[in-house]
Amino acid sequence: MSETKFNKAVAIVQSLPKDGPVKPTQDQQLQFYAQYKQATIGDVNTTRPGMLDFVGKAKWDAWNGVKGTTKEAAQAKYVELLLEVLKSQDSEDAKKYLKELEETN
Repeated sequence: MSETKFNKAVAIVQSLPKDGPVKPTQDQQLQFYAQYKQATIGDVNTTRPGMLDFVGKAKWDAWNGVKGTTKEAAQAKYVELLLEVLKSQDSEDAKKYLKELEETN
């Protein structure tokens, strides 16, 4: 798996409209976040957010859950997750993104 493919996957995920035909679940969004942070930063390097920051805690917990994963493994998991999401959707956009990702080396 190449860094180019990872970067393409990141670009696709970041370009998905909130109300578009390709909609990752909240759990999938957290997995994308965790794998992205692990691939780009490494192990979690901040303290866990306070008890009233529910979103921040969920994101922190997801990232902390992949602690110890290598950069390369996190990049590969991110791409795998996107492929799963796109293959589970039956829309033209999903097919277009899938083709773009599969053609990237």
